[in-house]
This record gives sequence, C-alpha cells and structure tokens, in this order.
Amino acid sequence: MTAKERMSIPPQEMPQQDPLARARNMEEVALGYTAEMAKKEASRCLNCPAKPCVQGCPVKIDIPAFLAAAAEGDFARALAIIRKNSLLPAVCGRVCPQERQCQKFCTVGKMFKDVAKAVAIGRVERFCADNVQAEAGEKAAPTGKRVAVIGSGPASITCAADCARAGHSVTMYEAFHKPGGVLVYGIPEFRLPKSIVQKEIDGLKDLGVEVVTDFVVGKTRKLADMKKDFDAIFVGTGAGLPKFMDIEGENLIGVFSANEYLTRANLMKAYVEDRAATPYWHGRKVAVLGGGNVAMDAARMALRLGAEEVHLIYRRSEKEMPARVEEVHHAKEEGVVFHTLENAKRILGDDDGRVAAIECLKYQLGEPDSSGRRSPVPIEGSEFVFPVDTVVVAVGSGANPLIASTTPEIETDRKGHVIVDEATRMTTMPGVFAGGDIVLGAATVILAMGEGRAAAEGINQWLAKH
Repeated sequence: MTAKERMSIPPQEMPQQDPLARARNMEEVALGYTAEMAKKEASRCLNCPAKPCVQGCPVKIDIPAFLAAAAEGDFARALAIIRKNSLLPAVCGRVCPQERQCQKFCTVGKMFKDVAKAVAIGRVERFCADNVQAEAGEKAAPTGKRVAVIGSGPASITCAADCARAGHSVTMYEAFHKPGGVLVYGIPEFRLPKSIVQKEIDGLKDLGVEVVTDFVVGKTRKLADMKKDFDAIFVGTGAGLPKFMDIEGENLIGVFSANEYLTRANLMKAYVEDRAATPYWHGRKVAVLGGGNVAMDAARMALRLGAEEVHLIYRRSEKEMPARVEEVHHAKEEGVVFHTLENAKRILGDDDGRVAAIECLKYQLGEPDSSGRRSPVPIEGSEFVFPVDTVVVAVGSGANPLIASTTPEIETDRKGHVIVDEATRMTTMPGVFAGGDIVLGAATVILAMGEGRAAAEGINQWLAKH
C-alpha cells in the first residue's frame, strides 16, 4: 500500500454509548474497535523511518512495528511488541493522553495539520490488549533477595513485575482494601473498568508477587523498621493529598475534595446503595471547581450519581484546560455546563451549615505564566451568585506526605516530592527507591510506569552488589 493510499483511509471513529444514556450509567463510554476497524486504523500508519511517534512515548514502545502487525491482523504479535515496553496496554490505551504524547508527533496528523487525524495509536493498543491473551513472560532463577513495593498504582505495578521477573521475592503493600492505586480509586468505571485493573493485579500474583492490603506503611509499620526484612524497597505512594482553594465556606457540609468524592464511588461503589455500606452525598445542583481530567471525572460522576445539574467552573478559557480534549468533549455531550473564565470566590451556606450557593468572579486572560498558559486576571465588580447544594474541589493534589513525615532519612523538595538519584531512582535512604507521582507530582499513567521501570533497573543493579 502506498503512502497516498494510506493517507486516503479515513480515521476510524470509536463506537460509544449514546451520551444521554451513558450519563446515567457506570458502563464504559467508549465501546472499542472491531478487528476490521483496528486493522484499518493501523493501516493509516506510514511506517516513518524516523519513528517520530516513539519520541513522544514515555516508555518508547516501537509504535510503527506494533501498528504494522495490527494492520496485518496479527494482534498477538502487536501486543507482544507493546508489552516489551508497557505492562498496562489495556489501561494506557484508555486513559493516557496520546494526543499530547505519541500522537502529537504522528506524521499523518502533521500532514493534515490536525492531531485529531493522527493515527489513533491508543485505540489500536486498546484493541490488541482487550482481545489477545498476554503471555506471562519468563522469570529468572530465584535470587534469594526480598523487595517491598509500597503502593499499588501504575509505577508500583511495573516495578513489582520487573523485580519479580528478575527473580526477586516481591511483596506489595496497599493502604486500601483493594490494590490498583489511582487506577481504582481515582479513574471512574466508565473510563476504566475495574475488571481490567484486577486482571493486571492477577498477572502480578501469577508472577509470584504477594499483595498485602489494608497496610499503611508509616502507620501500620514504619519504613525504617521494614528495612530489616527487605533487601530493597520501592516507594510508589502517589500524589493523593487533596488541595483546596482556601476560600470562605470550604468547611460547609456538601463540600468535597475530588479525591474523596471519586474514591467513595470508584473504590467503595457507594452508588450501589443496596450493597455498599459507604454513604455518598446526593447532590442535585453540583459545582465542580477545576479544569483537569480529575475535574472532568468528578463532573461526569456527579451526573451518574443523580445530579440534575452539573456546573464546571474554570478560571481560564477552554483552550488552556489541562484535561484531555476527549474528556471535555464527552463531558459536554453528557450535559455538564461549562463556566470558563470564572472562579469561585466563596461558598455560601444556609442556617444549618450546608452549601446553598456559590459566589463566582469573572476573569480575563493576561500574559502567559511559567506554565506557558495565559494568566487569569480577575475583573473587579463582576461577582455573581448562583444556587448549588454541592461543591467538588478538583484543583490538583499533592504528594502523599506519610512516608516522608515518618522517615526523616528520605529527603523531599518543598512540595513534598521525594528526591531521587536521576540515574538509579534511589532516595537519600540507601536501598530505598521511589517513582511515579510521589516523585513527579501528578502525571500520566505511562509516565508513572516509566518511573517504575527505571526504579526496578536501579533495584536490580543495587541487589547485584549488595
């Protein structure tokens, strides 16, 4: 097939649920490609010798090679190529921002001058992962070394798998009652079915990894004490500390951090009221503050929890929103009302201390700030009030402070992120390594995976000498 013929193949649209129907159920929004669609989409790849797409992939998957295999209908070979670098293709194919990573550099998208027309790498990756039984992979002979992995999110899953394959005995510790980290407590079922995460955890167990839940390192047992039983430790506790805006009214009944709001629904299944013991707030008019993916998740979750109206309030324009374009599009389709260039000034309560309304201020855009986005500038005297009974604050999260606060040997920066050696990912405590959001700050799943893989390499090198 010539390049001209490949360019003439139209992008394959992803089948999805009807917006109004899906806004009231927890089923996955995107339904996935058929085999024929996956082959067609993969056939759009020009197999560029320079492989620019690989430059944008944090774990350097050989994208042209796996797409070439998929185009031939050899999805097993395609998945095998992906899994050389990525252990979570079913997850990454769903939640990673390909339009800002691999697809951003796609030659097809650049020729059309539209990243939306780039080869849908993530969607083909998802099809391969969903429809092929992955091989467990070979394990090296037992080394007799013991490794503890703290946390069970993407960085920890990757680190645990690589260490287990190297022949080490690995034990993973999770504070919650279910493993999976942000994949289970943060990302909603309608974006990432939890059965997929469980499949990855089962894969770890098949490699011999022991998973211990309800174990809070730093409280159940301090890390320094655990060092007595392990030859190396990996810290992947994430960035789950919620941030608030420090405005009047944030202590009212009906104000939630997005972390709590989503955890109750995602991890604890509070919406299944006949079976779940976890209560949730039945908001009718909900305001979500923020413009990232977590804000989109919270707003769309509010609809599924029965809200009549959901208002998303963001102080910049839609162009500056850090959320994925696809998530913004889905939220709008489902009925979320966007208020851009506005921000909450204070939350108003009734006589019982419950949320009654929110006062907002209008903004205009000024000069770009350090992030490259234009700064929001308040417009004096533009305040206005509208009634709500629920406010969800989704303005970011910070590093989990527990291990650092209970382990003075581990140095952190001013934001609480663990400081590591760039080459080995070792912390300032010998034999203790770290990676993922606890080091990077809130990032993507695949970036966290890259951190976990780099830390596993550091651990293996360390154990070879100690």
